[in-house]
Amino acid sequence: MKHLEVVDKSSGVKEVWLNRPELHNAFNAELIEEMISLFESFKDERLIILSGRGPSFCAGADLNWMKAMKDYTREENFRDSKRLARMFSAINECDIPVLGRINGHALGGGVGLVSVCDYVVAVEEALMGFTEVRLGLIPAVISPYCISKIGESNARAWMLSGERFSAQEAYRMGLVHEVVPVGGDLDAKIEEVKKKFLAAGPLAAKEAKKLVRSVMNNLKNSEDYTCNMITERRVSAEGQEGMRALLEKDKPAWMKK
Repeated sequence: MKHLEVVDKSSGVKEVWLNRPELHNAFNAELIEEMISLFESFKDERLIILSGRGPSFCAGADLNWMKAMKDYTREENFRDSKRLARMFSAINECDIPVLGRINGHALGGGVGLVSVCDYVVAVEEALMGFTEVRLGLIPAVISPYCISKIGESNARAWMLSGERFSAQEAYRMGLVHEVVPVGGDLDAKIEEVKKKFLAAGPLAAKEAKKLVRSVMNNLKNSEDYTCNMITERRVSAEGQEGMRALLEKDKPAWMKK
């Protein structure tokens, strides 16, 4: 795969690495398709570990992808949003437990990837944030997964301003389960957590994940709504201005007043 690196480990463990370190592992249409194909193919594995190559976990959307998106029609934006939604759904609905190894910053859609992991370990240096509103957009597609993890109160507190927050704050709100302090050994912690998950019966772990999803999951009912919401923002004057400012390294008009 071009944008992902898959490493087979012992005991049925697979590591999935976002492999665009020069772009902070930002995703584009190709990476999205690779993620969908990969996570929909998992069947017999015991544990999936998701992480990023380089200093960042995932910076959200690739600027070049956003540049093309800026000129999409409403219909093209909706189709694009549906593929993005399918990527998050493919990870969230994967029967195999997914362990998030958050090695650095996770912003925008990168927080969405954090939220669809079953157990998350992050380095203390990692910053996270629902940065979409600062581009005149909204975290629509990832919202069902993120709100499920952090709750309405935290969603209101952080989605409306787009301010970045620390790994410790992410831990407090339930997005992250463990934080490795500065100077700590992330890989050693991942090995420790991995042993805990491998102690479960392989079929029982899968059934337990299905159980939680069956009890809590109404995400499919909201997918078209969230895709329509982000489509409207992308084609709106404010959304277009926010993307223009980002691409031109300028301040959006609302910050110049």
